[in-house]
Amino acid sequence: MQEKRFAVLFDADNNSKDYIKTVMDEVTDEGVVTYKRMYGDWTNSNLKSMKDIILEYSITPMQQYAYTTGKNSTDSAMIIDAMDILYTGKVDGFCLVSSDSDFTKLASRLREAGMYVIGMGKKQTPKAFVAACNRFKFVDLINEEVAKQEIEKKVKKTAAKKTKTKPKIEQNSTTPLEEVKRAIAKIIEDNSDENGWLLASLVGNRLQNKYSDFDYRNYGYKSFTDFLNKTGFETKSIQDLNNKKNPTGSLVYVKIK
Repeated sequence: MQEKRFAVLFDADNNSKDYIKTVMDEVTDEGVVTYKRMYGDWTNSNLKSMKDIILEYSITPMQQYAYTTGKNSTDSAMIIDAMDILYTGKVDGFCLVSSDSDFTKLASRLREAGMYVIGMGKKQTPKAFVAACNRFKFVDLINEEVAKQEIEKKVKKTAAKKTKTKPKIEQNSTTPLEEVKRAIAKIIEDNSDENGWLLASLVGNRLQNKYSDFDYRNYGYKSFTDFLNKTGFETKSIQDLNNKKNPTGSLVYVKIK
């Protein structure tokens, strides 16, 4: 299966250099990045800290002067470029990296054109922009989880402490856990086989279609299977005999307990 080709467009005015690695890691998990552009007024001293990181990831800085005080010309430049890239027909999707609601209409328009749209921004991102994307990932929450895992690894290595911390349910979620659990149960009820089992990956895809910001990491879990097991569902793994590339791989199924 051919990988999706993505255009990754950063709004420099609404980003931090600390999030760029996270963005690139997440998008490359989804497909191949063909365009990498960051928009802003690079004469502004506030963007100097971005220089080294955009060179490291070969991101093209797109200069956009602030012609009028109080007007965000960066947004306009990014929107125009996105439409130009759309009409080249060389990408299958876009990643819009911003926490600005001004990109809500752009995300909707790209989806209307058949593009797969990933939004990435901070938890404060307006709900309208989040909902306009196929998927939305909160970069600050992902960074927090990565930092937490690094600390846990260090603790285990030094054997200073061996304490198991219970995940803080709904700590970083914009959708209540109980609502997600009800949605999972309905997906299973509507699509399961005669024994009540359904492929977990199908459940995950349906959840992301329903809640663009759904991510099991937002609830404090390290995998989707772990999330299912600890939120009241039963799972089982079956060897995937049709996977020629990975014959030892397995498929995970889920059912309501």
